[in-house]
Formats: sequence, C-alpha cells, structure tokens
Amino acid sequence: MRILGVSGSAIKESNTDRALKHLLEATGMRTEFIKLSDYDIRPCTACLGCIESNQCILKDDGVKLAEKAFKADALVVAGFTPYSTLDSRTKMFLERLYPLRHRHGLMGQKPGAAIVTSCVVGEHPQLPPAGQLGLDAIRYFMMEEGMNYVGGAIVPGNVPCLRCGENGQCQMSAIPMIHGPEAEVGEVEINDIASNAPLLSQLEELAQALVDDYYKG
Repeated sequence: MRILGVSGSAIKESNTDRALKHLLEATGMRTEFIKLSDYDIRPCTACLGCIESNQCILKDDGVKLAEKAFKADALVVAGFTPYSTLDSRTKMFLERLYPLRHRHGLMGQKPGAAIVTSCVVGEHPQLPPAGQLGLDAIRYFMMEEGMNYVGGAIVPGNVPCLRCGENGQCQMSAIPMIHGPEAEVGEVEINDIASNAPLLSQLEELAQALVDDYYKG
C-alpha cells in the first residue's frame, strides 16, 4: 500500500506537517510526504483541456502531483484555515486533481483522510467553525471524486500574531478576537502537537482506518 500525504502549510515543520507525518508513520506502509510550497503549481483555469487525456495541459508541477495522487493507493490532505476557510495552496492542489475525474473517476474508491490546522478548534461565540469548514472542504472533494473518506482531525494551530514581532498589542491582532479582549501575546500558550496525546491518538486511529479501508476486500 502506498500512501501520499500532502501538506499545504508553507511553514517549515509546522503543526500541519508534523501531524501529517505522524499519521503517515503510524500507517506502517510506504508513504510519501509532499509540501506544496516546494512545488510550482498554478490554479485550474477551467479550460477542459484535460478531457481526453486525463492530464492537465498547464506546464507546471501540478501535473506531477496529480500523477502521484493517481498512483497512490490512499491520499491524506493536510491544510490550514486562514480567514476561516481552507488555505489556497491546498485548495489549488485539490482543484488540479480535476483531470483525473473525466470518464474514469481515477481517484474513485481510494481511502482518504483530512488534517486541518486551525486557531479556532471548537465552537466560538463570535467566530465561524474554521476547523470544521476546512475539514468539510476536503471531505466534500473526496466525496465528489468517489473516494472513501475515513475521517479527519482538527489540529490546534497558532495565530501568526504570536511570532509577528510587533511590540505591544497591535490593534489588528487576532489574539483578543480568539482568546478574549484582555488577552495579550505573552499570555497565550503555544500549541505543540508533540504534547497533545489525544490528538496523536486520533491521528493513529485515522492511520489505521486508511489501512483497514484499503484491505477491507
């Protein structure tokens, strides 16, 4: 079994990356980790030039990445949620898999899972459920492609304000919005998945669900 894991995070060794790598390792299978920021990939242009060949006509790394997804037996997509929705790199990758859809449904029946890192993990009285919205974007993509979505995990993220370097309380800081009007930079704990045992266990369960789905027949 070959499993492809794709991270839309541009930050080196981000929580998104580490969560994805933990899941991949937990499968015990052959895996490949892809970081989209290392590739030259453009958005789908909706030209339908892929209808006959099942291959995009754009000359960039999107063609290579779609080929990797096609050859993999399972796909794990990991992204994050700027402005309460799935990040642009991850969304762009999903859209560039569109050529695999025509006539044959080349991603059909493959097991898939999602990981989404978000500063808003649960319910918040004044903010949308960003983590769940990100998971849904990936889940609905997999559903439309006929894949077997086995589940997803929301990873607690860190708002960029924590590493911005701005002294004092910036009037545009997201920290009061998320943590309350009196919250300041030095008072907010950094989320590190290495110490989050329940999350690591959830990722391991997702890994097993991918493997079980592949071998169920």
